Parts: sequence; C-alpha cells; structure tokens
Amino acid sequence: MGSTEDITIGFLPLLDSALLIVAEEKGFAAEEGLKLQLMRETSWANIRDRLAVGHFDAAHMLAPMPIASTLGLNPFGGETIAPMALGLGGNAVTVSAALWGELKAAGAPEDLSAGGVGSALRQVVDGKPARKLRFGVVHPHSGHNYELRYWLAASGIHPDRDVEIIIVPPPLLPDALSRGTIDGFCVGEPWNSIAAADTGRIATVKAAIWRSSPEKVLGLTADWADRNTEKLAALLRALYRASAWCGDTQNAPEIAAILSKPNYIDQPESVLMHGLTGQLALGQGADLQVEDFFIPNARAATFPWTSHALWFYSQMVRWGQVEHTAEHAAAAARCYRPDLYRAALAPLGAPVPGANAKVEGALTRSTPVGAMKGALTLGPDGFFDGRVFDPDTLDRYIIEQNPKHIA
Repeated sequence: MGSTEDITIGFLPLLDSALLIVAEEKGFAAEEGLKLQLMRETSWANIRDRLAVGHFDAAHMLAPMPIASTLGLNPFGGETIAPMALGLGGNAVTVSAALWGELKAAGAPEDLSAGGVGSALRQVVDGKPARKLRFGVVHPHSGHNYELRYWLAASGIHPDRDVEIIIVPPPLLPDALSRGTIDGFCVGEPWNSIAAADTGRIATVKAAIWRSSPEKVLGLTADWADRNTEKLAALLRALYRASAWCGDTQNAPEIAAILSKPNYIDQPESVLMHGLTGQLALGQGADLQVEDFFIPNARAATFPWTSHALWFYSQMVRWGQVEHTAEHAAAAARCYRPDLYRAALAPLGAPVPGANAKVEGALTRSTPVGAMKGALTLGPDGFFDGRVFDPDTLDRYIIEQNPKHIA
C-alpha cells in the first residue's frame, strides 16, 4: 500500500472494542501500513447512521446490524457487510437489587444459570399482573435484544406481552437502573460491572444463555469494501493479530490500562479486569469466575460464520421485524463475508475454518475441526435450553420458534 493510510472507525465504549483499540495502540495497524482514527460514539444508532452517510470507513458494530441495514430495516438502509467478528461473548443480564431479592425468594440460583434464573423470573412475572417489569437493551437489532428475548421465551415469558423492553444506550443503562427507570438490562461489559458496584446484581450472562456466541463485528458498507480491497485486507490482518494478543491472559492488565484511557472506555482498570478475566463481581458481595465470558481469539472467535448471521435473521423474523422469504435469508447470509476473511489472513498462516457455516449449539465439549491451515478447536457452544440451530433447516426453525408457541 505504500505510505501509511488512514481508516476512520467508529466505536462505543465497550470491552469488545478492545481489538480495534489494541490494533492501533500496540502497533499492529502500523505494521500493516495503517493509521486507525478511532472515534468514540454514544449510541448504536449514531454508529449505524454515521457509517451509512460516510463519516466512518468502518465501525465496531452490533452483530445483527449489518443484516438489518442490508434488509432495509433502518432509515439509512444499504448493503452492509461483516468480514470479521470482534470476539465471542462479553455481555450479561443485570437486574436491580429489588428484583434480585424477588428472584432469590423465587429460588434463583447464585451461579448465573440461565435456566434457574429464568424459572425464577417466570414466577416473579406471573406474580406481577398489575405492573410489567421493564428491561433495557441497547438497540432493536442487537444480539442483546435477541438473546434476552430468546432467554425470556424459553423460560415461558413472552417478551412483548409479559414484560416491556425499551432501548437505552449502553453507558446510560447503569444510571437508568439505579433511578428505577428500568428493572434490568442486557448489555456488554463494563456496564454490568459498573451497575453491580452500585445497586445492581448480575443475574445471568451471555455465556450461560448461548455459550461461545457472537457479539460484535467489524461493519462497513459493501461499496467501501469494494473500493478498498487492499486496505480492508490489511485492517483484517491487524485486527486478527490484535485478537491473538488480547487472547493471551497475561496481557489482560495492559489491555485494561489501555482501555481505561479517557478517549476510549474511560473506566477504572479494576472494573475492566472483570470482563477481561471472567472474574465477575456480581454485586452485593458475590463473586464468580465465569468460564468463556469473553473470548477474543480462541475457537475461531473472529470468523464471520454465516450461521451466526442466519440465526440473527431467524430472530428478526421471529419477533416481527422482517418477513421471511428466500431472498431475505440469502441477503442476510451474504452480509457475513468469510471469503474476505480467509483471503486477508492467508499471509499470516492463521487457522481458518474450512466451512462457512456450522450447526450452532451442537458442541457440548471442545472439538477439533477441519481448518485450512493449522489446528482449530471449536465449542462448547450450547444454548441453555438444549436446542440447536441448523442453518440448512432454517425454514423449520423459524416455524418452530413462532411466538404463538410461547406459553
């Protein structure tokens, strides 16, 4: 590429912006001939819109958001792609102290079990006919919204009838909880830990609802990708190398120090360490080590599986955001671009999956799989209710998940 080239990237102050920030701060971008101009934003709607109108070249993006944009589900719709994921896991469900007290009285376990906490929540919801509990999520087209809904529905709680779900930007959720505006929320770190240090209590985590599941992606318009193939490939290599560095647990303290800077997440290193290590302070004096809370690199954590895209699409259909057609499903699958990922990483010799999709939730243990180079292990990756998602039987899955079937 010759001289250093700038790439402007929007991000939100969340733990999983780490790959972008570390790529710049630790020189991985510079080694690929890039200078990342990282611009912090306050909401996912701003990220979406500023990417669409050309203020950003690329963005730290909610994993379902490129699909929503491509399907025209927002005001600035347009073909948007995700050539790379930015890690697996990293979010949680946090509730108010008052609601946690009710959940404990209903038998909620202390171990973050999604099934156990969900069963207790069902009892609490059934006992509140006069007032619906209100939960916050960060965007309608977010993994948080779909995972919260999946968890509620599998627990026998109808997300649109039995509770209320509203949209709140991530940094505002702890304050909304402490003021009583909401009873709980689903968000990425560090905002669960921040709430838990005040009046909140972490009730369950993404890793307990759907283990090793997608969270954020690198999002960019298809037009920008077509016009900047070499620059994009360099960016993917820089981010992959950053993911490998972040995946070394010995680097967690340095990552926390970098992310704590005022222009990045601007929160104490001690708070950031919870998500980086999985040693969560749940609130009210409780602590728990959570396995696989946030995975930056292992288990093909940065690979853009088309099965991830299609699961998110299935939830968009399930909750009435889009009509299911063969054309819509094909467009959703095309948003995730493993072809660009493989081509970019080829010079690194990184282990890359040989397939574009997999059966989600099928692996109960760590499993070696075929890779184009090197050795690769996937899983465990189960859904808490034992279901699996096979993208080859998408139509059947969508029919089976019809909201009319929820108790």
